[in-house]
Amino acid sequence: MGREFNDLFNEWSHSYDQTVTGHDPEYEEVFIDYEKILTTVAKKSKGTVLEFGVGTGNLTAILNEKGLNVFGIEPSEGMRSIAKQKLKNITILDGDFIDFPKIDVPIDTIVSTYAFHHLTDEEKEIAIKKYSNLLHEGGRIIFADTVFPTEEAKQEKIQESLDRNFHRLAEDLQREYYTTIPVLQHIFDQYGFTVNFTKLNPFVWLIEAQKERR
Repeated sequence: MGREFNDLFNEWSHSYDQTVTGHDPEYEEVFIDYEKILTTVAKKSKGTVLEFGVGTGNLTAILNEKGLNVFGIEPSEGMRSIAKQKLKNITILDGDFIDFPKIDVPIDTIVSTYAFHHLTDEEKEIAIKKYSNLLHEGGRIIFADTVFPTEEAKQEKIQESLDRNFHRLAEDLQREYYTTIPVLQHIFDQYGFTVNFTKLNPFVWLIEAQKERR
């Protein structure tokens, strides 16, 4: 459920903000237009927002500035600690995409950036099924994450990374659970969502899903 990466993220928490601002050449393309991507997700959010994979709280801060009621979920103690230092007025809880504390208010929007790939495809389906039951009709899921149009496109990106001697990026693309648009389309269709995909940079796609039926 993504918690197998906690040690990695506890270690990365101290330099994460430097990475996303383009200071790591291997990940520069992954984080092109990082602030714009976060702002896009925030603009499409409404009401009470449940955010998964808060990280150091960068999206959370933008949601908060927009005046939305935000509940954050983050499994990494290191990331959670930094986010809480930045955002003292936001509720940030220990949890992950599937196993998280009950929120006792209706949720209008579920958001996440750069995190859903920590779940296997089977776990992604479990999560979307849970969100289908959590959201009312018209409720939204707004994710931005690395996704590939096809499995072949993913393998090409891995090879390209190796050719550029970006070995950490290539290892990342092979180790974590980056999926394809057709897989996600099927999952969202199955649980009553209409979904659209918009490419935001060479790696990241905006995933917009709206609950249509129970």
